[in-house]
Amino acid sequence: MNTHLDLIKGIHPGFILERELNLRQLRKGRFALSIQEFPQTLGAITKGKRDMNTALSLKIEKALGLEEGYFMILQVYYDIAQEKKKQNTASPDLTKLRPVLFWDTKIETLNWQKQKKAVIKRVFERGNDMEKEEITRFYGVETIENILRDNE
Repeated sequence: MNTHLDLIKGIHPGFILERELNLRQLRKGRFALSIQEFPQTLGAITKGKRDMNTALSLKIEKALGLEEGYFMILQVYYDIAQEKKKQNTASPDLTKLRPVLFWDTKIETLNWQKQKKAVIKRVFERGNDMEKEEITRFYGVETIENILRDNE
């Protein structure tokens, strides 16, 4: 069974705060002033444009009667999710891949994770040894073998 925290992992803590304030029918501006914060600061956080910090997290949690550290835990999970997104945008060394291999798309904008099955099939059908080595390095031997095996 999923816990409440499991369901909201990766969501910006400001969105959860916004929901909490709405459920309690609290206005952001007045709430911000009640905890001696600038309304603009709280507004930026609830829009996801600013990260939650420890001091503010403690003030908000105390004022709302929430468990200490709740918003900081959400911030950490959000940061982890953002880092994973960045890592998934990594690409192979494009200098080792001939552009003609991807003649029908812009190789610079290719989503290497979403399209990995098509990329692997194409490189192993039409690529040279250097291209196959680079794709194997990027995706790993196990991934390559699984995709090529499923293709048979």
